[in-house]
Amino acid sequence: MRGRPLLGFSMLLVLGMAVCAVFAPWLAPFDPEELHLGSKLLPPTAEFWLGTDALGRDVFSRLLYGARISLWVGFVSVGISVAVGVALGLAAGFFRGLVDEVIMRFVDVMLCFPSFFLILAVVAFLDANLFNIMVIIGLTSWMGVARLVRAETLSLRERDFVAAARLAGAGSARILFVHILPNALGPVLVSATLGVAGAILTESSLSFLGLGVQAPIASWGNMLLEGKQTIEIAWWLSLFPGLSILLTVLGYNLLGENLRRLLEPGGAR
Repeated sequence: MRGRPLLGFSMLLVLGMAVCAVFAPWLAPFDPEELHLGSKLLPPTAEFWLGTDALGRDVFSRLLYGARISLWVGFVSVGISVAVGVALGLAAGFFRGLVDEVIMRFVDVMLCFPSFFLILAVVAFLDANLFNIMVIIGLTSWMGVARLVRAETLSLRERDFVAAARLAGAGSARILFVHILPNALGPVLVSATLGVAGAILTESSLSFLGLGVQAPIASWGNMLLEGKQTIEIAWWLSLFPGLSILLTVLGYNLLGENLRRLLEPGGAR
């Protein structure tokens, strides 16, 4: 009962940002790249609800379109990391032996490198476009999922229902994808929800450093970068993108934490 208010609040934040992203073309009063040269650096007004930037672009419209970029990066990169992590974790936990040793030593090597600096190193050699950013974040964040799925698989493969499936003549593929995988997806769902928040933060950090989504495409990170240059005279350029990142990451973190509690034994009571 105590977690229900937080669950409702997290769902409200997550769904609110999703609605903003999906319906941005209809909710935005202006094109995000439209210039209003006579209205540069205006504070929030009745016409420009969250003010304008140094080029006269509407901040509210750019925030809505920035939500599309952030959520797209979050979902696609987490999808990549979950796909890789689940595949390797299942293989390591089910086949064990040499397969387990090779995969887990590779995981250990990947974990030796700080993820953000690894992403920076890769981005430095590739074009800083949206597709590359999503793939890079996904391919550098699968290790936790792999270890989680391996642990679940090691436990599940010893259960009675798996032994019964073997006695019934089920092959390895059927046992893996019909009996083990569905029962291992609960913790993966929690990890994926938290991973969306991490991916959004990573993309925003890269864009803030000038290595992520490039202008004139609107993203919360490059909006913060633009706001930093005029923070003393245009506070709204930093405040609203920062709040958007804060609320979105908070929403996904709270949702992931509440999902973890619900999926624990007795958590639904």
